[in-house]
Amino acid sequence: MAGEPVNVNEFQELARKVLPKMYYDFFAGGAEDEYTLKENIEAFHRITIQPRILVDVSRIDMSTVILGHKTSAPIILAPSAAHQLAHPEGEVATARGAAACNVIMVYKRRDVTEFMVRRAESNGFRAIILTADTPRLGRREADIKNKMISFRLRNFEGFISTDVVSDKGSNLAAYAEETLDPSLCWKDIAWLKSITKLPILIKGVLNGEDAMKAIEAGVVGIIISNHGARQLDYSPATISVLEEVVQAVQGKVPVLLDGGIRRGTDIFKALALGAKAVMIGRPVIYGLAAKGESGVKQVIEMLKNELELTMALAGCCTVDDITRSHVKTEKEKFLCRM
Repeated sequence: MAGEPVNVNEFQELARKVLPKMYYDFFAGGAEDEYTLKENIEAFHRITIQPRILVDVSRIDMSTVILGHKTSAPIILAPSAAHQLAHPEGEVATARGAAACNVIMVYKRRDVTEFMVRRAESNGFRAIILTADTPRLGRREADIKNKMISFRLRNFEGFISTDVVSDKGSNLAAYAEETLDPSLCWKDIAWLKSITKLPILIKGVLNGEDAMKAIEAGVVGIIISNHGARQLDYSPATISVLEEVVQAVQGKVPVLLDGGIRRGTDIFKALALGAKAVMIGRPVIYGLAAKGESGVKQVIEMLKNELELTMALAGCCTVDDITRSHVKTEKEKFLCRM
């Protein structure tokens, strides 16, 4: 690939060239057959945009309000780990490139979780994201083949050691087995709420039933996610369950979408199907690996510019103008052919 990247997909190839194979595979890979990994992206391709013509689009406003905070565009960096494997400055460089968000996984040792919550509060974080889809680590076969080494957890010095030895492949998987809590359940959200005043969002919802349970448990936001297709293979593409979750929630809390976003048109489609905003994961990592802080900025700006152009060409001046009628899903197209 010659010259500067012209879209976020091209950052992946740049990242592949600069990262050690073990680390590139760690970021790029998914669980088992990687069906869901591919489907997260391809499901967007089956949704078409229905533009409106002769609309004055001389001024486009992409700003929105998420949990009371105004943002310049409906784009959020997805919680992800091990940025230091992509770039020496790690999350520091990512945070400089864009406003970062905090993620909490509930560990077997609840004192570790409580320590992280307190640390988030003292450092001015505005919300906590509870990742709820990792009772165990998914089978990531590339990591097993590469004998993936656990990365240093800079926020856990004195609490958790990553020096877990395994002769069965990835010692990252062995570390996860030692630390993740398979007993985590809905009642634990009440415990989490008892130790913090920060609003809690839940990440990992893939159906309407769990969305309703999340609201009953008192979360303030729902993140549709399949963990970047790194947990359960053959789970649905996130965009394919967005409408089901939005309909179940009925506007009680905002719904965010994580997974498969590679174009501004993808963001437009997600907003049309009811998402309040989208989360960007791998593209940010690829930008970080390729160019550090400036790469993160480039990735975000590319997506913002593409979204702005999509809105103009579709006849939408603000994000509130993007409605369900602006997209047609594969199911709708099938019904039209009958």
